[in-house]
Amino acid sequence: MNKLLRVKMGKTPSWSVEEMDAYAGMGGRNLTSKIIATEVPADCHALGPENKLVIAPGLLSGSAAAISGRLSVGCKSPLTGGIKESNAGGQAAQTMARLGYGAIVLEGEPEAGDLFKLVITKDEVKLEKADDLKGLGNYAVIDKLRVLHGEKAAYMSIGQAGEMKMASASIACTDMELHPTRHCGRGGVGAVMAAKGLKAIVFDDEGCGMRQPVDPEAFKAANKVFTKGLQNHSVTGQALPAYGTNVLANIINEAGGYPTNNFTTGQFPGVGRISGETQAELEEKRGGKATHGCHRGCVIQCSGIYNDKDGKYLTKQPEYETIWAHGANCGINDLDTIARLDRMDDDFGLDTIEMGATIAVAMEAGLAKFGDGEAAIRMVQEVGDGTPLGRILGAGCAVTAKALGIEKAPVVKGQAMPAYDPRPIQGIGVTYATSTQGADHTAGYAIATNILKVGGFVDPLKPQGQAELSRNLQIATAAIDSTGMCLFIAFAVLDQPETFQALIDLINAFYGLSLTADDVTALGKSVLTIERDFNKKAGFTKEDDRLPRYFRREKLAPHNVVFTVPDEELDEVFNW
Repeated sequence: MNKLLRVKMGKTPSWSVEEMDAYAGMGGRNLTSKIIATEVPADCHALGPENKLVIAPGLLSGSAAAISGRLSVGCKSPLTGGIKESNAGGQAAQTMARLGYGAIVLEGEPEAGDLFKLVITKDEVKLEKADDLKGLGNYAVIDKLRVLHGEKAAYMSIGQAGEMKMASASIACTDMELHPTRHCGRGGVGAVMAAKGLKAIVFDDEGCGMRQPVDPEAFKAANKVFTKGLQNHSVTGQALPAYGTNVLANIINEAGGYPTNNFTTGQFPGVGRISGETQAELEEKRGGKATHGCHRGCVIQCSGIYNDKDGKYLTKQPEYETIWAHGANCGINDLDTIARLDRMDDDFGLDTIEMGATIAVAMEAGLAKFGDGEAAIRMVQEVGDGTPLGRILGAGCAVTAKALGIEKAPVVKGQAMPAYDPRPIQGIGVTYATSTQGADHTAGYAIATNILKVGGFVDPLKPQGQAELSRNLQIATAAIDSTGMCLFIAFAVLDQPETFQALIDLINAFYGLSLTADDVTALGKSVLTIERDFNKKAGFTKEDDRLPRYFRREKLAPHNVVFTVPDEELDEVFNW
């Protein structure tokens, strides 16, 4: 994984392969953020030629390390205006790494109207016109590409939302069945891919072997301990495989932090109809799967396959965030409606969190009633069709709220909040406020400690200890995002010292290093420092590290609480 592929768009597009050089030893988020911070002017327009899109597998991607198939995509975000790292599972990271590429950097801009596909094999790189893919959704794109490039390749693509350069546009990665269901969803990365004139990437790793460690025996031993730790933990070994990420629905609802009807209350009366338990039962009944991996080598298997009423494939198992965004937050309690919305989001290439939050704001503005599933479907269709209303909705929650005259837009730095209200779960509020990425639960998943009591316990209703909790989790997450590991390993890593050590041993054995826990912490801090510096140059100040004021003003039932972590503590999160 020592090659960097630069693709330069312009009147005469070209590409070149370089050695990693200054970026050697980096992977995933560490690499994408470093390249963006080094090569992209922070004050540039996100859809202009100065911005770049960087695609990078993690340090352990393409190896036999368990659950190491996450892919990072970085750029200046058209949604937040700051630095963005958006990642996804699927097969892309593993195949790209086995092809030997540590990063792909897309730069410049094409001639107006030009659209390309990038084809990468063991022996060559080809940049080809893709006029036949214009205007197609992700499912149709992959149907065409798999005929030309085979069933064993991995694919990345954008749908209509990306082509229209919408700020909520995602980039799809194919799963093991070649469904375009694994999305780099947040921050509008799909719009930046379109701005570079790229519709799809094909990774064909035929003839490439698994990446091999420097010390095979030590690597094998560490992988065994690491895998055992994941399988023995109650979350990664039991709850997630049985019910998927949506196992959280009942848990968060019971905690009073399940945002309902555009963050109006913290409990949804219809949660039982859309819970992970109900969802898994329905999937099995219809011949789908409640336990499934998004890429080869996954030992958690938190995904699934959702079939329609006739037993035909409809979409992958909608995740917790999607079930909430298109469900409780919009007052919708029908799994089939939510699954249809999930399929549409994946096909058009849209972030399900951003779209769910946007529709809820539109409902509050009176465009539809909360609970009207057919209206929600019509709104997403308008986005895919690019109607005037669709263009507004596709621009995201903050823009939609402004256009419709709504104060209650649950966003930070322009990005919509995910499925945890920050008032009764104060730790996640700190993460939303201070993350370099905009409101993002994955940046520092305080739910683990506030609610699930993983890695200790910090009372979610009190401000004490929340800033420190979020700080430590943001540091750890930045490091994990650089390895290619799924973030869900954090549950076992936080609770099991031997599993954390096994992760370090995996990296050491693979690269012939002697890293310690302190080095992992230092890696996380360095990534966050790079990102914070970029955002500062882009014009961000401490005033951007705040929740919307109404979260401090309006009490949320059932606990009747507001967000109470002082601004002074928010300002200290990155002071280490």
